[in-house]
Amino acid sequence: MNGDLLDAIARRELLRRAGLGALALAAGSSALAQAGDYPRRPIRVVVNNAAGGGVDVVARAITQPMSEAIGQPVVIDNRGGAGGLIGGEAVAKADADGYTLLATAGSMVVIAPHLYRKIAFDPMKDLVPVAPAGRATLFLVVRQGIPVQNVDQFIRHLKANAGKLSYGSAGNGSSLHLAGEMFKQQAGVDAVHVPYKGAAPAIQDLLGGQLDFMFDSGTALEHVRSGRLRLLAVANMARSSLFPDVPTLDQSGLKGFDAGSTYGFFAPANTPAEVVNRLNTEINRTMSLKPVRDRLMAIGAEPTQGTPQQFAAVLREDSRRFGEIVRERKITIE
Repeated sequence: MNGDLLDAIARRELLRRAGLGALALAAGSSALAQAGDYPRRPIRVVVNNAAGGGVDVVARAITQPMSEAIGQPVVIDNRGGAGGLIGGEAVAKADADGYTLLATAGSMVVIAPHLYRKIAFDPMKDLVPVAPAGRATLFLVVRQGIPVQNVDQFIRHLKANAGKLSYGSAGNGSSLHLAGEMFKQQAGVDAVHVPYKGAAPAIQDLLGGQLDFMFDSGTALEHVRSGRLRLLAVANMARSSLFPDVPTLDQSGLKGFDAGSTYGFFAPANTPAEVVNRLNTEINRTMSLKPVRDRLMAIGAEPTQGTPQQFAAVLREDSRRFGEIVRERKITIE
């Protein structure tokens, strides 16, 4: 191969690389330009559970004022099923352009990967955290016929009736189920788990005396206020602003007990950082509005704000904690 040919090949390679560099630069400039005038059209928020559920309430409370602030419609698209995985997968596989978001309870992200043997996507890798919205508070409630007034008495009652009491949940692998298993493990007690298709029917059976206790978020609160259920403790590390005099399980002797998870917004992985940051700013701004905060607190959620990085750190810790209980209690879903 002569020198002239080598020079020609070298020149072609330099030109090729220069062209690729120009294309990359143009693509980067285009992405920045898109982020600068984002959003230019309606944003779709996939809610991965049914209308009226906790995630749906949180999403609607936030998206309406957010839509007014950004000057574009923010449209809710309810896609429930498979523990939230159907909606989660739809967003994970959507275009990473900031126009399709996921609103979900963090439990889908931090619990599902530990439960399912096969899952079509990896929530921790295929979704990027955008902003937290609220910490879902769980409450330990018992039916009125249970002769206890506090956690210590309840644990002694459970030990005296080992395996005879039952608790309900929103289904196998739900955060309510894992809270019950966490409680059994830390308290050293035994009770029968009865899974339901959602928290509402479980609450009805608790009221009817077919169940003895359960962990729940907002569904049970009206019955606590009416006196039909007795609230013993908060299952998060912090007390609830709704019931500031009610201790946490941590304060009641079960050190470090925390079964809470975080509502939040996610985008497909590889969504431009500028777009994620813009969304984070708008969601945090909306979360500072009193009507929004009041709506979340009404369903037992503690409003939260934070950066995408802070949200990601919370999710990692929740994943570690729930992963441990899933493995230790050998909980699986096919």
